[in-house]
Amino acid sequence: MPLLASSATSGGVAKMIAQEEFTVNFNKPVVFQIGHLGETYQEWVHQPILSKESPRFFESGFLEFFTRTVWWAVPTIWLPVAFWCISMSMRMGHTLPQIALMVGFGMFVWTFLEYCFHRFLFHFETKSYWGNTMHYLLHGCHHKHPMDGLRLVIPPAEAALLAIMFWYLYKFLFTPSTSPALFGGGLIGYVIYDMIHYYVHHGQPTKQVPKSLKKYHLNHHFRIQNMGFGITWAFWDRVLGTFPQTKAA
Repeated sequence: MPLLASSATSGGVAKMIAQEEFTVNFNKPVVFQIGHLGETYQEWVHQPILSKESPRFFESGFLEFFTRTVWWAVPTIWLPVAFWCISMSMRMGHTLPQIALMVGFGMFVWTFLEYCFHRFLFHFETKSYWGNTMHYLLHGCHHKHPMDGLRLVIPPAEAALLAIMFWYLYKFLFTPSTSPALFGGGLIGYVIYDMIHYYVHHGQPTKQVPKSLKKYHLNHHFRIQNMGFGITWAFWDRVLGTFPQTKAA
C-alpha cells in the first residue's frame, strides 16, 4: 500500500510539473494547445499581450475565417434586422410612442443580458482541457490579446445563434405584436454594446463620458478582472455588487 500511495503521489506531482512547464507556442495554431495549461490557465490568460494581432487559432483556413470580424460588420448586419423587427410591430398597429417604449425597454433588457453574459459566461473559471479551450474561444483570447481589433466584436455566426435563441424566447414571453419591437430594441442595444466595446479599446476619446467608459473597461482588463463587467453602463455592477471600489487606471 505505501508503494502504491507513493506511486500515486509521484504521478500527481509529475502531472503538476508538466502543467507548470507547458508553454503555448504562438507560432502554431493555439486553440488546441490552450487546454494543456490546466490549472495555470486562469493566471496565464490574464497576463495580456499588447500586440494588435492575436495568433492563428486553427490549422483549417475555413475555421480560422470565422474567428475574425471587422467592427463595421456588426451594424451592417444587425441594424437592418433590428429595424425590420421594429417595423413588424408598427405594421401590427402600435403607435410611435408605444414602439419607442418597447424599443427602449428592449435596450434596457440588453444591458442586463450584457452584464450576465460577461460575468457568468465569459468569466467562468476552468482548469480542464475542454473548459480552458472553450473559455479561450469565448472570451479568454480577448483578455490575452485585448488590442486585437479583429477578435473583439462578436462574430456574426455566433451572434446569429444567440439571436435565434432570443427571438424564440421573446416570442414565448411576449405577445405576437410586441415581441418583434422588444427584440429589435435588444438588437440595437447589442450593436451599441459592440461599438462601444470596440471604441474603448481602439478609440482616443476626448469627452468625459467616453473617457470614463474607456478607463472603466481598461480597469477590468488590467487591474481587477473579476469586477466591472458592464461595458455600456456600470448600473448593473453597482446593483449587483461588482462595481470596483478602486480608482480606474
